[in-house]
This record gives sequence, C-alpha cells and structure tokens, in this order.
Amino acid sequence: MAKLTLEGLRKLREEKKQSMDLRDSDNKNVQIVVGMGTCGIAAGAKDTFGTLVDVLAEKGIVNVLVRQTGCMGLCHSEPTVEVVVPDMPTVIYGNVDAKVARDIVEKHVIAHTLLDNHICDKPAIDIVK
Repeated sequence: MAKLTLEGLRKLREEKKQSMDLRDSDNKNVQIVVGMGTCGIAAGAKDTFGTLVDVLAEKGIVNVLVRQTGCMGLCHSEPTVEVVVPDMPTVIYGNVDAKVARDIVEKHVIAHTLLDNHICDKPAIDIVK
C-alpha cells in the first residue's frame, strides 16, 4: 500500500469536503429526496442518488440539497425521487434511472419544466398557487 503524501491528503480532504457540502442544508433552496427504502435500493436508488449528486457537481449547482428518505409508498414506481423547487409544485417522479435523474437536474431544477412522463404524484391544480 502506497503512503499518502501531504498533497494527497489535502486533495482527499477537499474531495470529502465537497461531498459533505452537498448534504449541508445552509443556503439551499431546492431539495431532491431519493426514496431509499429496501424496495428503492433493490430497484437502483443508490445509482439514482449517485447520478443526481454527480450531475449537480458536474454543472456546479450548489443550491440543491440531495438527501434520502425511506419508502415513499410507491414501490411499483421505484426508484422514486421527490423534487421541491421554489415557485413550482412539489413533484414525485417514478422509475428514475440515471438518464431520468440527469433530466431532473437539467429540465426540472435548471429549466423549471416538469417531466410529465415520469410524474407519480403532484398536488392538484386547485391547490397550487
């Protein structure tokens, strides 16, 4: 096993700090919540979570909190992802693989458009302002 140099340790610290910053809720006005119950994990939620984090980092988006929760009760649509963006309805997307996760970031979070073909749940139009 190779020894870590001081520079290697600094690089590792910076990588871990960036990873932890994604989970820090300060100054974050957008939330993405991934269902990580056993059904979600079995359906690929870990890959979905990783893709969301990677795409956000790749695009330099820092105002999004990505977190996990247990089962959302939509086992037939796992992996499920809830997206909360200001001035948009809260939406739960289903069957979210890596491609859909990328679309969520690019279309929902950045472009403020819904991915109609993956919506499992959203508030009724009469309660959305």
